[in-house]
Amino acid sequence: MTQRDQVAVLLARDEIRQLPYHYAAAIESRDVDAMADLFSPNARFGEHGDGPNGLRQLMTRSLDDSVFAVILVANHIIEFDGHERASGQVWAHCYAQTRSHGFVEQLIKYQDRYERHDGRWLFLHRKHRLWYGVGHRDSPLRQPAANWPQSQVGVGDLPIADPVFRDWWEKRS
Repeated sequence: MTQRDQVAVLLARDEIRQLPYHYAAAIESRDVDAMADLFSPNARFGEHGDGPNGLRQLMTRSLDDSVFAVILVANHIIEFDGHERASGQVWAHCYAQTRSHGFVEQLIKYQDRYERHDGRWLFLHRKHRLWYGVGHRDSPLRQPAANWPQSQVGVGDLPIADPVFRDWWEKRS
């Protein structure tokens, strides 16, 4: 492999590695358009349709239940299947406040396929493989504000700054 090829692989790997991070950021902000921008037009979402519009259909319904979610991304492995295709796996630890299930913690393994489309690496397919999901009886987000640095225990300013979360938090019982 030439030095130019090695640099191209490193750049491609870095671009692909950013996809799950941007996906996690889109989940946190409930930004379906930002998430859809990460998927190839060739991606299929079953009854929801194909490409970014199919993902919009799927995730709009899915994120309706989300009050707040944070996904931590780890252990990303990428294997190239040529210059235009790659596959990989990435682990994700999700913390979410939902309307229907309360506070949920999940450990997820995503099995991904990627493709280069119009000069950009995008998700072609994501398989969500749940290792576990735990519903917590008491949500840590129902605590009073922490008022950091005076107290490290309680809800921080980060979720409260989000308008959807703030509306839910103000109505908490």
